[in-house]
Amino acid sequence: MVRYLLVLLFMALAGTASAQGRTCPENTLCIDVNIGTIEPLPFALPTFQAETPDAQQVAADISRVISEDLTGTGLFRQIQQEAFISQVAAFSDPIRFPDWRAINAQALITGSVAVNGTQLVVKFRLYDVFTGEQLGEGQQLAGTTDGWRRMAHKVADQVYARVTGEQPYFDSRVVFVAETGPKDNRLKRLAIMDFDGANVQYLTDSSSIVLAPRFSPNGDRVLYTSYESGFPRINMIDVASVGRREIQTAPGEMAFSPRFSRDGQEVIYSLANGGNTDIYKTSLATGQSIRLTQAPSIETAPSLSPDGSQIVFESDRSGNQQIYIMSAGGGEPRRISSGSGRYGTPVWSPRGDLVAFTKQDQGRFFIGVMRTDGSEERLLTASPLDEGPTWSPNGRVIMFMRDPLGATGEPSLYSVDITGRNLKRIPTPGPASDPSWGPLQP
Repeated sequence: MVRYLLVLLFMALAGTASAQGRTCPENTLCIDVNIGTIEPLPFALPTFQAETPDAQQVAADISRVISEDLTGTGLFRQIQQEAFISQVAAFSDPIRFPDWRAINAQALITGSVAVNGTQLVVKFRLYDVFTGEQLGEGQQLAGTTDGWRRMAHKVADQVYARVTGEQPYFDSRVVFVAETGPKDNRLKRLAIMDFDGANVQYLTDSSSIVLAPRFSPNGDRVLYTSYESGFPRINMIDVASVGRREIQTAPGEMAFSPRFSRDGQEVIYSLANGGNTDIYKTSLATGQSIRLTQAPSIETAPSLSPDGSQIVFESDRSGNQQIYIMSAGGGEPRRISSGSGRYGTPVWSPRGDLVAFTKQDQGRFFIGVMRTDGSEERLLTASPLDEGPTWSPNGRVIMFMRDPLGATGEPSLYSVDITGRNLKRIPTPGPASDPSWGPLQP
């Protein structure tokens, strides 16, 4: 019941189904999508039980991160423990569902944590309070104590997936450009973090400008544009070993805006040569390059469809920046953007149904989405400068960079869901830009 009703919510919010005339039956777990404000699902999360003496703090930390993950979606609302009538004294205790119904909890999450040296074991169960039934089988996760945050994200992912019917996205990472120093002399280096801004690690130093990092399909490598040579060149870095190498691209003055192919064996990118900018692809194994566009205009920011058969990109061939789609092997493109203003930085959704983009119109910048045929354009954000969208692994959330401009303005990372709701800032140690959201971690 929980999953079915929240799937209807997602469909209605995304505009893929109509909920007109639907009402919530009495005494059922339901969210009425016809009302003006969507009411988040109330859930109870008693602090996970510590099964060993030294597990108490880890259990509290894991419970906190699970709560932050779920409430951060805007779809869930946690009931504070002060309101609890029942307490869960042990993971194996029977659940007194009337006590949880009395405080209007619709979902209940229980769990336990055991620590043995550096080994960590987490157990959890999810219940539908209305029906008094457990949703799916209980799970046990094992790992090490230094990976406790990932364990929490994995639990939250399982709850999110079971309740909504959607793919999870919490146990993922984001690579971005970390910035320091005054605005007129900003130093930039690559950094990687958990999706929520925790566990920041630096992949490069700030000795040269770096731009536009992009994850490989399995998250083990990152492509980026480096100005170490004085001209933009494409580098690749191994995330685990932090070893890097320059990608040999087609001969030209400047190579930039790289992305991996869907199998991770090729790179698509823009190359400026002789005053012209076109899209190329290069095999990482052989170094062989193929030119994909042949126009005298500027073609850049290529992004492949999930099945690898098409490329969306921006071009000024019509007179100003617009979005086009062509075959992955090249050929005549078709324009899909049609509104006023300029469109750029298109990124294909991992679900294959939408393209996210940056739009500039009447002095403002917007992050938006449209269908792959250009229909149903929706603008999700607006500010003096929003740009560079990147998709969560499940295609439900977009992260981007926002800069308030001005002498003291600093760029920050924000996220918003595809309905335009739940806009929030992602915490980073300092100014940040150019995010790229990676896949779920293995």
